[in-house]
Amino acid sequence: MEKYLSQLNDAQLEPTIQVDGPMIIIAGAGSGKTRVLTYRIAYLMHKGVDSFSILALTFTNKAAREMKERIAQIVGESEAKNLWMGTFHSVFARILRVEGHHLGFPSNFTIYDTQDSQKLLGSIIKEMNLDKDLYKTKQVYSRISSYKNSLITVKAYFNNAELMEADAMARRPQMGNIYKAYVDRCFKAGAMDFDDLLLRTNELLTRFPTVLAKYQDKFRYILVDEYQDTNHSQYLIVRALADRFQNICVVGDDAQSIYAFRGANINNILNFQRDYDNVKLYRLEQNYRSTKNIVGAANSVIDHNQTKLDKVVWTANEEGPKVKVHRSLTDGDEGRYVASTIWETKMNQQLNNSDFAILYRTNAQSRAMEDALRKRNIPYRIYGGLSFYQRKEIKDVLSYLRLILNPSDEEALKRIINYPARGIGQTTIDRLVVAANGLGKTIWEILKEIDTVQVNINNGTKNKLRDFVTLIESYQVMNQTATAFELAEHVVKSSGLMREFNKDGTPEGVTRLENVEELLNGVKDFVEGQQELADAKGDLAEFLEDVALATDLDNEKGDDDVVALMTIHLAKGLEFNNVFVVGLEEDLFPSAMSMNTRSELEEERRLFYVALTRAEKQAYLTYALSRYRWGKLVDSEPSRFIEEIDDQFIENITPKEERRINPMLSADIFGDVEPNKVRFKKPIQPKFKKKEKKAPEKFTPSTPKNLKKVDALGKNDVPSTNLFDGNLAVGNIVSHMRFGKGEVLKIEGKGTDTKAEIKFEVAGVKKLLLRFAKLDVIG
Repeated sequence: MEKYLSQLNDAQLEPTIQVDGPMIIIAGAGSGKTRVLTYRIAYLMHKGVDSFSILALTFTNKAAREMKERIAQIVGESEAKNLWMGTFHSVFARILRVEGHHLGFPSNFTIYDTQDSQKLLGSIIKEMNLDKDLYKTKQVYSRISSYKNSLITVKAYFNNAELMEADAMARRPQMGNIYKAYVDRCFKAGAMDFDDLLLRTNELLTRFPTVLAKYQDKFRYILVDEYQDTNHSQYLIVRALADRFQNICVVGDDAQSIYAFRGANINNILNFQRDYDNVKLYRLEQNYRSTKNIVGAANSVIDHNQTKLDKVVWTANEEGPKVKVHRSLTDGDEGRYVASTIWETKMNQQLNNSDFAILYRTNAQSRAMEDALRKRNIPYRIYGGLSFYQRKEIKDVLSYLRLILNPSDEEALKRIINYPARGIGQTTIDRLVVAANGLGKTIWEILKEIDTVQVNINNGTKNKLRDFVTLIESYQVMNQTATAFELAEHVVKSSGLMREFNKDGTPEGVTRLENVEELLNGVKDFVEGQQELADAKGDLAEFLEDVALATDLDNEKGDDDVVALMTIHLAKGLEFNNVFVVGLEEDLFPSAMSMNTRSELEEERRLFYVALTRAEKQAYLTYALSRYRWGKLVDSEPSRFIEEIDDQFIENITPKEERRINPMLSADIFGDVEPNKVRFKKPIQPKFKKKEKKAPEKFTPSTPKNLKKVDALGKNDVPSTNLFDGNLAVGNIVSHMRFGKGEVLKIEGKGTDTKAEIKFEVAGVKKLLLRFAKLDVIG
């Protein structure tokens, strides 16, 4: 047996050495599925399977790179380079570069990102004189994306009366015409969007049987990671490619299927055994990542789902601390609790910032966390924010490079034709667009024929347009011999972009320059990296494709010592020592928009399962009793997911909060003597017992060890002091969750208006209204 196989347990070894036939590996969280996939590919190669005939599909470029590196350590660099391994989009883009001419696309087609697509749609909506409030660009883009992922082409749309009626009912009767115009304009521009990379591959394999046969013969062994996240379009491509030899291995976990909102279909993994004959089923159930308490807590929650595959995830790891549940009064308090816990844990256990992650359901929740971390001087990074390649100055440079490669690229041309300013106004651009659309040509073709085409532009402007064409053509000539880095550096300097960025001496201007410098560094690094690859050129086309297909976490540097903040969707596949899952409240998590059907609620539960299983050592679940939404403070109640965790796995740091289930109306007004049985919320589970009310302890300054949080409103969970009986005195040393340690300098006012002037060691002098201030008297 090969030496590397000795690193696998029995459950992992079986699927690794199974060579032929269809197989499915149900892999629980933290069960080593990446290792199995990696070693299986290496094993196939050791058994004589040609590396060129293996196709491995992943969901991030980062995962593909890491797998390739591990395979290279086993079978050698040169053989590993021959594997077709990457994301669905990158592999299919590679096929379309070669075969796209069958569909009328050039090999150097541009890949539009979301921003490009939305800008084009915005132009189309404007040109069609449609109401921008009814035809909101993002909504139209999302609708068209869902059409494409469901394989609804323009022709299929106009043949579907139900779809057209649904759009008409939504007061968007022109959706079909927008869709057609968008597809036509992309085709004319020699561009595909992300969804096209799947749709056009399906079209290619369906319309051209010889192309399908070619790739069926080529890919004799196919492996698919995260199969539960595939959409219908991806599913059909994989089925078509695997149909001849049926040596297909899919790996996934139905409990981690969380991308239905972007078209993922959990039925692909649930029904895999119906799609192929004699499917071999393997289960990886041992979790190597998390403690017994975390695994037990996660299992007890996911058991509430009805739609699932049978498996029992277990771990031989230590029992570990229980999952901690904390209740805060407000979202601000929640942030401060998280920040102070990170600070104290870090100090007590000598941990790094990177040992902590804060996960939330929506990006908007990061604000309270950021505020609290900043006040504690804890460095953090938000993942999934504005991508480096989406920043304006970077898009400007990339648009020049895109136009050099594909002069038909309408969005790139419109972006840079007058940037830096060269006296070509918006009116001129609009006239060029009208002329191009009227003649069925690209804007670039109109520019090349500016002397002969009928367009209402004066001679002075025409000269400027000729100069622009000459500039781009000079870059195109240089592109024939120069590396991507040499060309990019020349473009930045000679186009006037560097001068434009240098004009602005503000900190923002300096940052823009630094970003452009970082882009050039990235191009240089890419070119040098491509030199190591057998079939790579390191040219501009390869660089632009690499940028266009970069996935969410591919360009993030993970080696900095920062606390990670991200949505749970983005955290999938990652792991951290300590994880805080925040905002666990009804209508937030589970989301109010995802509780209309059982399937939606079960997806939210799977999302919670993913969040919990990111933790290796300690998981914290936090929620607030009130939270600001749209500027208003609204009451919240704890998420049902907290209730669903078996009591043996959790520790309530604060007493449990009862779910508020009081009826909205009293039965008395209807003359009903029976208790009102109507409940508008889910009934409370028996394990949430009503708290006994105790008389508050009397506090005197001479017994500070008995003092708990001061809260005159009595909302605290511990004995409180009466702020108005003179117990807080000048000279007292106090601690405040937000401002830290301080000394009381002055007390003034009466009753509910009593204020204390306190000098804090770090925050300075603050005047606090005592009926709201939460203070610990520590001396």
